[in-house]
Amino acid sequence: MQKKHISRMVITLVAAGAMAFSSLAAAHAHLRASTPAAKAEVTTATDALTLTFTEEIEPAFSGVTLLDDHQKPVATEKARVTSGHKDRLIVSLPQPLKAGHYQVNWHVLSVDGHKTAGSYRFSVQ
Repeated sequence: MQKKHISRMVITLVAAGAMAFSSLAAAHAHLRASTPAAKAEVTTATDALTLTFTEEIEPAFSGVTLLDDHQKPVATEKARVTSGHKDRLIVSLPQPLKAGHYQVNWHVLSVDGHKTAGSYRFSVQ
């Protein structure tokens, strides 16, 4: 009888731990959408990169690096958010992108203090 009670307690603790861990994992800001999109083939000039995350981010501790075909940095303005969309990181481009392949490397700090990073590629024709 006591073994059943102990095994029920263990199962309950494991389930509670799994639920707590899954809610922590969901608290990170993940990339939800981007413009240009990942793997996109852009045919019109773009003047900015827009990255939208699953939760609000801290712009002072978030950023984007744009690399060209040769993995050399492309000039961009500092990443920013707008007051109405604190989950959206915008990076203006001082000049239109030339034809080629590009890689976007991003890192963000969500408002709850979790850091995430990632990258994606797109091309301009």
